[in-house]
Amino acid sequence: MTDAVDTMTFEQARDELAEVVRQLEAGGTTLEESLALWERGEELAGICQRWLDNARARLDAARAGTPEA
Repeated sequence: MTDAVDTMTFEQARDELAEVVRQLEAGGTTLEESLALWERGEELAGICQRWLDNARARLDAARAGTPEA
């Protein structure tokens, strides 16, 4: 992954992913363009998933450190 992708926020990745999906759903692209969009979408989905996984781990850690009432 490039440095630009490594510093992408969840919101940036989510918004770009939504745009990629919109372009794919609209059609009108060549097979090569569609494949490139699909690959970018997969990359962006992975970035979003890593953010969500890290958020879940932080929540789990916070809960484990907090006594239950």
